[in-house]
Amino acid sequence: MSTRILIVDDQAVVRSGFRVLLEDEPGFEIVGEAKDGREIALVARRHPDVVLMDIRMPGMDGLEATRRLAGPDAEHPVAATV
Repeated sequence: MSTRILIVDDQAVVRSGFRVLLEDEPGFEIVGEAKDGREIALVARRHPDVVLMDIRMPGMDGLEATRRLAGPDAEHPVAATV
């Protein structure tokens, strides 16, 4: 069984770098990418096991996005460690 990973960072080069590193490792599956916290709701429907997220992003930062993903009102809740 693979660990399903969502990558969230405002810099495309950073997302690509993480994707390249993680795709080559057995047991990891990249299920999506987002460029900021606002896009997370769209890709979180893919039910990642892990969200690799930047804290500082324009629009909605990683901390607020984590609160929304892990909060009691989350549409697609995920466990969070900040």
